[in-house]
Amino acid sequence: MTETFDPRTVAATLHSLRQAGRQEATDTFPLPADLHQAMEAQKLLTAADSISSNAWKVTVSPQGQAVTAPLHPYAEAVSGADIPWYPGLKFETEIAVRLGSDLPVRTGVPYSRADVVKAISAVHLGAELLVSAVRESGSVSFLLFVADRLGNSGYVLGPKLEKSVVDTVGGTPLKVTHAGRTIYDGPAQHPKGDVLTWLVDYANDGLRPETSLKTGALITTGTLSGAIELTEPGEIDIELGNSRLSFSVSKG
Repeated sequence: MTETFDPRTVAATLHSLRQAGRQEATDTFPLPADLHQAMEAQKLLTAADSISSNAWKVTVSPQGQAVTAPLHPYAEAVSGADIPWYPGLKFETEIAVRLGSDLPVRTGVPYSRADVVKAISAVHLGAELLVSAVRESGSVSFLLFVADRLGNSGYVLGPKLEKSVVDTVGGTPLKVTHAGRTIYDGPAQHPKGDVLTWLVDYANDGLRPETSLKTGALITTGTLSGAIELTEPGEIDIELGNSRLSFSVSKG
């Protein structure tokens, strides 16, 4: 598509598709030329979705650039969480961390993993729901996927875990059932091995907003179960070691 990229138009299109539970192919959109344009559209989509939670996902682009997007709708499992189900909805078991101190943008010595761990005040079991308004998600244009909030369509925060889990979660037994069927039963395994890899990368991104990674922010760190499609609404039960998280996905 050669049409000039207008972040307002793209954000409005993404918003209306999300509202309708619909997807369009990448080639129907004008594409952002760079991360700045993608983030401009993401900010406008965030405003259109009336997102106010201080909860974020972090990952990296195929080129290794750390990127974030807000998590919405955000719910805590203790309140009986229920996230809308749409065709194509995918699920990921994740670890989320809450910052107990700021990680300001640094221009000198980069943050070490130990610096990031020191800033973490709490660790939780969590679940991310994903369905992008872009049919191919980020496989054709990762920047358009960034604009579409990296496909996030919900997050459920579960129980607190020991802080040491950020070091030890790899290999922990993980079982997930959906609508009474087992959809994952195996060891917890992060794509990078270390659940904090992408957060450390983002902490060391000199171009991130000055307002990012402030005290109180919740950051989810990437899947431990791969992305699993949920073919129907239903109850989800997650068992990670001795911790458990349950919630529902239901037709909106």
